[in-house]
Amino acid sequence: MPPSHRHVLALLTAAIVPLAKASICITLAQSGIPIEYPVSIDYSVDLTDYWSAACGDLKPTCIAAPSSATEMAQIIKNLHNSSTLFAVKSGGHMPNAGFASIEDGLLISTKNLDHVTYNEADQTAVVGPGLSWEDAQNDLDGLVQGRALVGGRLGGVGIGGYMLGGGMSFLSTQYGWAANNVANYEVVLANGTIVNANASSNTDLFAALKGSGNNMGIVTAYTMETHPVGKVWGGNWVFTAASTPKILAALRNFVDDYPDDKAAIILTAEHGVGGLIDFWIMFLFYDGPEPPAGVFDEFEVIPHTSDTLTWDSYYNLLKYNDFAILHGQRYTIATETTPVPNATVGSSVLQELYDHWHNVTESVIDVVDVIGSIAFQPVPKTFSEKAKARGGDLLDVPDDTNYIFIEMDFSYGLASDDGRIDQATQRLYGGLGNIVEDNIGKGLLPDVYRPLFMNDAYFRQDYWARIKPESKEFALKVREEVDPKGFFQKRTSGGWRL
Repeated sequence: MPPSHRHVLALLTAAIVPLAKASICITLAQSGIPIEYPVSIDYSVDLTDYWSAACGDLKPTCIAAPSSATEMAQIIKNLHNSSTLFAVKSGGHMPNAGFASIEDGLLISTKNLDHVTYNEADQTAVVGPGLSWEDAQNDLDGLVQGRALVGGRLGGVGIGGYMLGGGMSFLSTQYGWAANNVANYEVVLANGTIVNANASSNTDLFAALKGSGNNMGIVTAYTMETHPVGKVWGGNWVFTAASTPKILAALRNFVDDYPDDKAAIILTAEHGVGGLIDFWIMFLFYDGPEPPAGVFDEFEVIPHTSDTLTWDSYYNLLKYNDFAILHGQRYTIATETTPVPNATVGSSVLQELYDHWHNVTESVIDVVDVIGSIAFQPVPKTFSEKAKARGGDLLDVPDDTNYIFIEMDFSYGLASDDGRIDQATQRLYGGLGNIVEDNIGKGLLPDVYRPLFMNDAYFRQDYWARIKPESKEFALKVREEVDPKGFFQKRTSGGWRL
């Protein structure tokens, strides 16, 4: 947009909203940074680009869309001369209101930080946070054949928040968390300086960015290791709810005796829409043209419909999985962590967790368009071994215990039900946590460290209280070094404060 047009829109904005709120928008526009105002089409489109419509309901004073780290740094510097709150949006898939969305403040969109470059010498790719994982993988495919990024399992997931929470991938049992595959972070700090954090420069910041969310700075580029990939196998199997006991038994066995590091699953139960929906969707993946015999056999013998095949590219599978994204709905998300019960205990604890989820979902089954989901996500020992071998992270999940990280979601239609769904979400994750603790007390589960997975956590959950004290202490030390005045603590509109 020509500067003269920006100036006209800036004046118009000042007339529409109070000057104190519009001043940061005017200042940034006058410095040449692209600004979108409530009167623009781009502004309206950007607010529909959230997974949860509740986030899109929040209306920022304006949207800044920097195209470089230099422009991002300029925004941060200008924010020091204003009291305006701000939020940073990457893919917009985090449904917690205020984390990547904001009412009456500055929304910084990373959508123009959408580059992918490839370095043949060390087989790394520089990836901008404004991309989705499917777009990043597709762009990488255009630069080099047969290389993969350790990223989201649904292609439409954004990069920025995913990476700062750790990032679970279909490739994680081979290469650890997505964050374990970062070679360098380009970061804008609280004072507006641009630094690189890697294994030899700003090493503490490099380590702290792996699981600290938005506490350290704004990452404007990730340099990521890439890995060999060819044809992959995957898709979905759908089971009826009547098969739940067999499915949970197969899940326990699969995670406890992980059959193949190239295999991955997400086992998801769905219930809602007045009871019409009540079934399981299993996402399957194998890093190869087809899985060897024995990998998924215990699931395969349970009656199901199948939509699995061999995909010509990893990108194609990620793109296919986008069917699970229901645009236009409101969402909540929450998480809990359980160690896997041993073979003697069997799947009874998993059944108890499932029954609690089903009962809570039944309590809101009359909510318009409601769908409750529970996803059992394996984090076996081999996952954690690979994470530690690749430098570790703040979660520091032990490699002597098999875990399941549980994600719980409600999607629904109307804002008038926000309060009711909030209460149900609290009952859901609170009850799951109590069930795990009760079974630890009974000796049916081991008494082990159980962190929360940031990418799946509800805003009311205390992420920092659940990671190891030494991890929190280290992260806090780094935060105080890079942001001594607590700029990101005080000025961002959401996140887990450190």
